[in-house]
Amino acid sequence: MAPQGEVKVLGAWPSPFVMRPRIALNLKSVEYEYVEENLGNKSELQLKSDPAYRKIPVLIHGDKPVSESLVIVQYIDEAWKHSTSILPSDPYDRAMARFWAAYVDDKMFPTMRGIVAADEGEAKAAAVALFKEGISLLEDAVVKMSKGKKFFGGDEIGYVDIAFGCYISWFKVTEIVSNVKLFDESATPHLVAWIHSFSSHPAVKDVMPETDKLMEFVKNVMFPRMRTAAAAK
Repeated sequence: MAPQGEVKVLGAWPSPFVMRPRIALNLKSVEYEYVEENLGNKSELQLKSDPAYRKIPVLIHGDKPVSESLVIVQYIDEAWKHSTSILPSDPYDRAMARFWAAYVDDKMFPTMRGIVAADEGEAKAAAVALFKEGISLLEDAVVKMSKGKKFFGGDEIGYVDIAFGCYISWFKVTEIVSNVKLFDESATPHLVAWIHSFSSHPAVKDVMPETDKLMEFVKNVMFPRMRTAAAAK
């Protein structure tokens, strides 16, 4: 177990990406200091730790900064080997985990944002249909990868669980804002069960944003920014 203060995570609470290293550290029972960043006025530590992208999250282990959320998760898995691995040991299973994690970021997150941005009517329906196509693929993936267990990683939370699960609160907010249902127990029963298991896991529940708090952030911060950006075009 790492000594107190040796590990820091720089982040912002609404960010789904910041959840990823925090969950990974919790799974490994690594003590760390969480530093909340002001994204409108980033700290010198944040800018110095990630001069390339200037993004959160950043993990600082000793004096070594690591950036990009899934890169950080892989680093945590390799740096702290004293507990269950986050990535599978089998080369093929490891490749599949990385594939589906990339799929989530490349396809599901942009599609979710597309639902919120779409106009009502046909455009909204098309965006929801596209999202549900991806969800159907992930329903098949969780059945295959979990082998009848609770998580994509089997008995314990794994790499795909962390990559996908960090969006759960944002999925709920999207449902409320857009007045749509993204997860249907009749169509994706395994994913619905997985959402409950993941959200209630001890490594997750204290770092997952509350839906109501996230809704306030969307109304008071994100929507005004979107309106300002639209007016500037």
